[in-house]
Amino acid sequence: MARIESGVSDTITSDATDTFSFRREMLATLPSLRAFAFSLARRHDRADDLIQETVMKAWGKQESFQPGTNLRAWLFTILRNEFYSQMRRKGREMPDPDGVFAANLATHPEQYGKLDMADFKEALDQLPDDQREAIVLIGASGFSYEEAAEIADVAVGTIKSRVNRARAKLQEMLTITGENEYGPDNTSAPLVNKSFPGR
Repeated sequence: MARIESGVSDTITSDATDTFSFRREMLATLPSLRAFAFSLARRHDRADDLIQETVMKAWGKQESFQPGTNLRAWLFTILRNEFYSQMRRKGREMPDPDGVFAANLATHPEQYGKLDMADFKEALDQLPDDQREAIVLIGASGFSYEEAAEIADVAVGTIKSRVNRARAKLQEMLTITGENEYGPDNTSAPLVNKSFPGR
């Protein structure tokens, strides 16, 4: 009898530990998950709704998640599926013909970075949805091509192609010719790069 009770106790402890670990990992993923949600929805309120739905669905399906696999990719997949399910239900995407939503994107407060980021976000918003999704998954969210392909439910070659086309299009729209296009201008660069005694 004591052996049975011990086994039950171990199972309860293990379940509680798994639940705590699942919750902790899910909370740690929320910032990058929210950035991905915003890149899809392009509105903060819709992104927040997506996050809420994703968390609720993930929590309800946590028993189907296999410990040791990539929880982050699993959550991104749930969020992406929820987004496109909502789009199918609505029959269309939220229109933004005047660029109102795109113009309200938050930017980094640094002087040069703010201008560069505004230009970049404007260009990113002009990419086709599939290319924007691919480059956000690879470039901003840090997924491998294989993970991004699994999240988007396409072949790895398709993801690579979308990312390459997105990069080429961004480079064209931003007229980037090299690595030195971003950062301090010619006037401020010497000040930023100046060597001080003892350095």
